[in-house]
Amino acid sequence: MPKPLAAQVANVKAQLFSQSWLEASDDYGDFPTNGDRFTAMELSKRKDVKGFTRKGIICQAIAAGWHHKSPEQLKELADKVGRQRIQVLHGTVDNMITAPHGEVLARELGEDQGVTKIIVEGRGHVLHFEEEKLYRGWLEKMVEKTENLG
Repeated sequence: MPKPLAAQVANVKAQLFSQSWLEASDDYGDFPTNGDRFTAMELSKRKDVKGFTRKGIICQAIAAGWHHKSPEQLKELADKVGRQRIQVLHGTVDNMITAPHGEVLARELGEDQGVTKIIVEGRGHVLHFEEEKLYRGWLEKMVEKTENLG
């Protein structure tokens, strides 16, 4: 039986974000907290019956649940892309994909051979929300780095 909407949204928030970010004042000042702003965004998204479909949710769940890459596949990926072009970002309180997975991913891709690893203490799964300015800086730095690789 489906959970009530309020319980669904609360679960999504708990899975994606750190509690400290959710409880903090809204970064843009439109809502009392960041959590309130995300709730408004989530409710707006769910009202879009063409874009937010049951089929889409099920496909995303299947993809996330069955997604696996072996160490050999990760090495092959890093060889093809180039380790200097890879950046692994992870929050330590990510409830979707726990922090040890980020450590393993960085190691298997070749952290010791040029892969950039950034682990953010006390942050969750959606770093581009929780650390917007820092995230923008990491992205800009990575783009500049890869442009200089040729």
